[in-house]
Amino acid sequence: MASTILRCVAAPRITLPIPNVRAVSLPFHEPVRQHARAFHIFRDVPALRAYRRELLVNGKSVGLVPTMGALHEGHLSLARQAASENSEVFVSIYVNPTQFGVNEDLASYPKTWDTDIAMLKELDEELKSSGQGRITTIFAPTTKTMYPTLPPDSTIPGTGSFVTITPLANLLEGKSRPVFFRGVATVCMKFFNTVEPERVYFGQKDVQQTVIIKRMVRDFHLNTEVRVGATKREPDGLAMSSRNVYLGERRRRVGIVLSQALRAAEAAHNMGKRDRDDMLALAWDVANRMSMEQDELPETERARFEVDYISLADPDTLEEVQTVDESKGAVLSGAIKMMPLEAVRDGEKLGMGGDQGPVRLIDNIILEPPKA
Repeated sequence: MASTILRCVAAPRITLPIPNVRAVSLPFHEPVRQHARAFHIFRDVPALRAYRRELLVNGKSVGLVPTMGALHEGHLSLARQAASENSEVFVSIYVNPTQFGVNEDLASYPKTWDTDIAMLKELDEELKSSGQGRITTIFAPTTKTMYPTLPPDSTIPGTGSFVTITPLANLLEGKSRPVFFRGVATVCMKFFNTVEPERVYFGQKDVQQTVIIKRMVRDFHLNTEVRVGATKREPDGLAMSSRNVYLGERRRRVGIVLSQALRAAEAAHNMGKRDRDDMLALAWDVANRMSMEQDELPETERARFEVDYISLADPDTLEEVQTVDESKGAVLSGAIKMMPLEAVRDGEKLGMGGDQGPVRLIDNIILEPPKA
């Protein structure tokens, strides 16, 4: 029999009456306080579906926020949005292996379970007095649960059951990460089929992902609505990302070059430029100047990076455009790779892994069409 895992985030453990489901405990070290609610924490599909059916019978709507953990304010903003539109918020926490290439950072991807649960608990307490929906459920499946037949495969063409959305998945990020969107679409299809949420929530920072998920929902007639939340940024403009923990002070300071480059192209658009070359030339100028500045510094002071792409694309197809269509707008996007530090100074503040691994940063700006 499948089991429901109920963990009290800040109080004695409690078991909620879910028919035919055995409740077990996992270790958690949050200090105990009185009168706090426990989250439902599921690791398998049958138990979660039993609970979901109970909600459906009782007329409760569900908003799903898919995450890979290492939560930050961007994730929390999506959960807030979900709570404003649904009775219950489900958050999935699962580091999906099939969206990592064979040489990517799957093994070192940050895993911060206790901190993630504490952040969700704090947000749920905030929602308690708002009269909105609440965060009630964490879906944290095992890999055997998500890939029950064959081990997950990140090779090309790979073996297993996959969802592919082409040509969208072959553009932009897909050129550099050929299995990434196959993995994303596959795991999201599994989540949507398991949870059957009324609405699902994704961040605008991953713009290509949002376009692909919308296409998948439409093409496969999935009974859910895709909601997209605005990109959350640090005060200096860096888009929030779980991978930012890999950036020490030096790489973190240089990493804002991507958002600065995209802002330069946006400024050209705001001044009336519509031609691709006129807009992207300013973005490349920002990136090239920062690159040359870093090259001139000694190894102990510089943080080198490589630009993968800077794009001006159609908002629906993500195909590159030469001129911005006023009726549709466009998507400015880019990706850079922060290279490992060549030399480290004594006492320097470093990121996770000692700034020795490359870090991919992505960002985008939506150029909206004029409002009617």
